Amino acid sequence: MWRPVAASILSLALASGMFCSRAAVAEPASYPDKNIRLIVPFPAGGLVDAVARLMEPAVEKALGRPLIVDNRPAASGTLGTQAVARADADGYTLLLASSTHTVAPATSTHIPYDIEHDFSPVVVVAQTPSLFVVNPKVPATTLAEFIALAKSAPNKISYASPGTASQGHLVSLLFGKRAGIEMLHVPYRGGAPALMGIIGGEVQFGVLSKQITIPQIRAGNLRALATGGHKRDVSLPEVPTLIESGFAGFEATQWVGLLAPARTAPAIIERLNAVLNGALQDPEMVAKLATQGMTPAGGTPDDFAKLISAELKQWNEVARQANVVSDRN
Repeated sequence: MWRPVAASILSLALASGMFCSRAAVAEPASYPDKNIRLIVPFPAGGLVDAVARLMEPAVEKALGRPLIVDNRPAASGTLGTQAVARADADGYTLLLASSTHTVAPATSTHIPYDIEHDFSPVVVVAQTPSLFVVNPKVPATTLAEFIALAKSAPNKISYASPGTASQGHLVSLLFGKRAGIEMLHVPYRGGAPALMGIIGGEVQFGVLSKQITIPQIRAGNLRALATGGHKRDVSLPEVPTLIESGFAGFEATQWVGLLAPARTAPAIIERLNAVLNGALQDPEMVAKLATQGMTPAGGTPDDFAKLISAELKQWNEVARQANVVSDRN
């Protein structure tokens, strides 16, 4: 008699939700009914953190619940990212990721999560182009002139990056391959030191973020040859894109996007996506992003999934061909 009784109890328990798994999610109709934690796996004051702070009031207003920004920058962001990968897939623990998350897996074997399969993409929140810049003393005012100069003296032109296996490093490698030129890599410890290396003439070229380069371009300390965006940047309308410069399909941008743990209910993903897309159409939000050198992105979760997949493939190929290994290995 105990087997039928046990089976009945088990059936009732399952029906009533007593047995739960990580895949279990909040009832979408009631979401959210408590505070939402947004983990930023980078330091406070940085670009990703700035976007999180801009998102905070817009999400709170739309959902009626506080969005708590939680900075966890330890271990180059891997610990904070891993915490979200392991969190319950209920929409109450989210990750604000960046393009760094598709670069790191290409060069390091010590990533404790799979950015493509351990997360559910929600939306790309904002993006900013990288800028291809040179020291003003370099005798090149266009990307074509710079390429001709580099071809005339293989491995005589040096380029700065924020560090080995950084996005700037891999973008420069890809550019060199597409352009058919060979340059010497000089890694620095961060974007600011790399910037000063170019300004000081220690190196001639670099692919760096818009945020740190624009003030120096306007001051005459740098010359911009191209922007990595899909279209010309409003801050530098005179600077052509890579595509306009003859590199079809080549873009170099930094993005910030929202991810949830894998297996989060589609209804929750859709709700968050709608909230963020709505916020990104608010002129006030657009203006505030512009102060950070960012433009609103938006789109569908599938758009974001395709971006992640494409970048993982691209950077894996670049790193493999150049045998680039992260310092963290």
